[in-house]
Amino acid sequence: MATSVPPQKDSTFQDHLPLMAEKLGGEGLMGELCNGFNLLMDRDKEVITFDSLKKNSAFLGLQDLTDSDLRSMLKEGDFDGDGALNQMEFCVLMFRLSPELMEQSQFLLEEALQQEFQDFDSFS
Repeated sequence: MATSVPPQKDSTFQDHLPLMAEKLGGEGLMGELCNGFNLLMDRDKEVITFDSLKKNSAFLGLQDLTDSDLRSMLKEGDFDGDGALNQMEFCVLMFRLSPELMEQSQFLLEEALQQEFQDFDSFS
């Protein structure tokens, strides 16, 4: 009697952040990361918890990630050890998950700082 093996879900991460950074620039990318955070966060606690990540992950195309994958993501980004991701931890995690973007991050930081200085100079 042959047993069938259920197909494995592909939880391969596709890195779209470099393309987003190219299209949106540093400030636009940070805005989109903030939007992503807002989609995934627990509205009452204002952080991303395991439950909120599991519930809302389909909005970002992450519905195929296992509970173990989701817990690993939380653990990877949870710098303060509270079991959840605040907005800063989430943004840092997104950059860390994108090797190509890590290489570009210095450029993006400089671009964002340059924009801030231009905005400051225009108010002076």
